[in-house]
Amino acid sequence: MAARQSRVLRFHELGEPTDVLRLEQVEIPDPSPDHVRVRVLATGLNPADWELCRGFMPGPLPRGIGYDVAGVDDTTGERLFGTADFVGQPSAGAADVAILNSWYPIPDGLAPTEAATLPMVVQTAVWTLELMGVDEGSTLLVHGAGGMVGYAAVQIALRRGARVIATAGPTFAQHLENFGAQVTGYGPGMPDRVRELTKDVDLVLDTPRPSPGTLPDLIALAGGDPTRVMTISNHDEARELGARVNVDELRPGLTPPADFLPEYAELAARNEFRLPVARTFPLDDWREAVDLSLSGNPRGKLVLIP
Repeated sequence: MAARQSRVLRFHELGEPTDVLRLEQVEIPDPSPDHVRVRVLATGLNPADWELCRGFMPGPLPRGIGYDVAGVDDTTGERLFGTADFVGQPSAGAADVAILNSWYPIPDGLAPTEAATLPMVVQTAVWTLELMGVDEGSTLLVHGAGGMVGYAAVQIALRRGARVIATAGPTFAQHLENFGAQVTGYGPGMPDRVRELTKDVDLVLDTPRPSPGTLPDLIALAGGDPTRVMTISNHDEARELGARVNVDELRPGLTPPADFLPEYAELAARNEFRLPVARTFPLDDWREAVDLSLSGNPRGKLVLIP
């Protein structure tokens, strides 16, 4: 295969996403034997993309964004979803053409836009619940279940047989109740409302974007034991208080994505698992997508369509 020209969204220096990202034309090389090249159909955006622009997981520049991809295999024509390789590549998934380092068939009945929402959110939720030891009989409080990792974690924990209490705003409260969670709003009075639902919280998953000051209440709900609370976002405060931070504990030996991502794609195809897509954007309109994501209230996944 010859190299292919592609529009790519990437940054040449660190900074705020809308300041450093640019859409440009590059050549996408042939994939190595353990990678595959796809014509991108959809790219799911995640808050981690903006942290990359700011210096998270530093690496050689320029770098692309867009970890979650659905596309068509350059060689076989098969529809695939998976993760883009943004280390050592001229771009990542926010492009017309991308190199994937892990990939799975898109099952019948699952749209590419839906497939492109799955990898990072499902991986984060599965691995975090695994680190926490959530299983049948656990009572789990998911704080911020209107965010996508929390939204996924509620569904996954319920499938594991846990009892789930969720805090969420009105956008997705009914969805979460329909899944089987007991839902209350966050904000003032949240701890008392949770105690009205249950006297015993075994474990707490903290998922909102950084929200200083909430962890002491969550620790109190966990019987005062900070080791029963894990956050995916309030890292510094958690470390100060003795709570757990999921990225500090990620390690080899956790369940490989190949053991669960195809399963959740099949469940999504049967409408037995879902992540809501808030909006799709043409690749040329990437700034609008970034602005909506950075607003803190996108109300679901945002997806770029080349």
